[in-house]
Amino acid sequence: MDSQSTLTSGPLAAIDMGSNSFRLEIGQMQHGRYRRIDYLKETVRLGAGLDDQGLLTEDAAQRGLACLQRFARRLEGFEPAQVRAVATQTLREAQNRDAFLERAQATLGLPIEVISGREEARLIYAGVAHLQPSDAPRLVIDIGGRSTEMILGRGRVPATAESFRVGSVSLSMRHFPDGRLTEAGFRAAQIAAGAEFEEALDAFAPRRWQESLGSSGTAGAVSQLLAASRVTDGSITPKGLRWCIQRCIEAGHIDKLDLPGLKEDRRAVIAGGLAILYTLATHFRIESLQPARGALRQGVIIDLYDRVHAPRDGQGGDVREGSVRELQQRFMVDVAQAERVRGVALALYRQLSPKADADAVRELGWACDLHELGMMVSHHDHHRHSAYLLGHVDAPGFSQNQQRRIADLALGQRGGLRKIEAALANEGFAWQVLALRLAAIECHARGAFPGHAIDLARQARSVSIRFPADWARTNPRTVYLLQEEAQAWQRQDALEVRVEG
Repeated sequence: MDSQSTLTSGPLAAIDMGSNSFRLEIGQMQHGRYRRIDYLKETVRLGAGLDDQGLLTEDAAQRGLACLQRFARRLEGFEPAQVRAVATQTLREAQNRDAFLERAQATLGLPIEVISGREEARLIYAGVAHLQPSDAPRLVIDIGGRSTEMILGRGRVPATAESFRVGSVSLSMRHFPDGRLTEAGFRAAQIAAGAEFEEALDAFAPRRWQESLGSSGTAGAVSQLLAASRVTDGSITPKGLRWCIQRCIEAGHIDKLDLPGLKEDRRAVIAGGLAILYTLATHFRIESLQPARGALRQGVIIDLYDRVHAPRDGQGGDVREGSVRELQQRFMVDVAQAERVRGVALALYRQLSPKADADAVRELGWACDLHELGMMVSHHDHHRHSAYLLGHVDAPGFSQNQQRRIADLALGQRGGLRKIEAALANEGFAWQVLALRLAAIECHARGAFPGHAIDLARQARSVSIRFPADWARTNPRTVYLLQEEAQAWQRQDALEVRVEG
């Protein structure tokens, strides 16, 4: 079986690096249905390893790295394109996340994407909607270790998705120190959670949904203990949550907590999870929250499948393409100019880096599509505005890492190179930047474009820019800009660029 067939019909894997647990899911899409092949889960408590300065401690980092090493052994034989690893709130917060990610990626042997809260919510909904389809308007809630995601949707389409910075780990650490379970602690935890959710009262009001589902660990754990204790059939109700909270207060400490169905790995964070669930139930008038069958990890696999499979069947597709089109429309990008720059940049990039992987080509294409996004803010220094917007805007399908790379490309599209000097240490990025800059120069006249004329000759890290003599005579301004470009590269050490035309 060739590599493309493996991607479209073979197993795919997702790694969810959550704040409480790391999970590895291996699954396969067959005739539109999802089939689990394997599932591994380890309680890592990464979120409990953030100190007062927002730094991930070495102990927490070592727990995460040891888990990833075991996951890497299970994934031996998988192609990189068959696996997607995502990290959530703890690594969104950690001030030293880049240092940890460098070690984690070396251990795993694969890139790790830090995804935004809204992107996490979108992927959670994708997992739930696929494994538990329904045409009814629904509310999906996922309580993680350091964040809670809420999504409204219908069918496979999420309508509203938000992420709130409160989770079972962070709330337990703050309001139930040393494992003490008190009535005052629960009251304070509910107030803190309510303060986070207050802004969402109208957006997720009961009139907007007909059924409510709880995804992932906290909801599943509470559902199991309610069913095991015969309080409910597994439905999470306000009455059932009050019963659980009262049992906690009576126990007084997590070590003395004796609830049937409560797994040991949930004991330390159950109080924070209960406080969040009860706050959600009362604030949003949720009479019965049902445990959901899907979660983030399945959503990641389904999204990965869509990326590689849609080009063959013409359906669905890579959601990132839709995000790019939406951003072009929202910020009134000159699409014709973007297409001119894209065509030239990709042609030049093929000369500069003929063996570049598909992701690098796609990222350069998206940078070309969006490089003038900042024109909406100001024509002056529009590349800086483009970079800021691309680094911070909500763009479904994109990880924070990928948005940052595209933002750096947009920042480097013109002007001096010192502002991206650190990124230019990556040779692959340097070739992308050069292709974009040369394309922007060749297309600088915008409307009247005589056609692509630049030819590049590369040897190692040296590049010669060539063009026909008759073209040079009729395009003296472009030749001048190319000479200025070569001088800009001479002022730093990334590449050697010469004009020979």
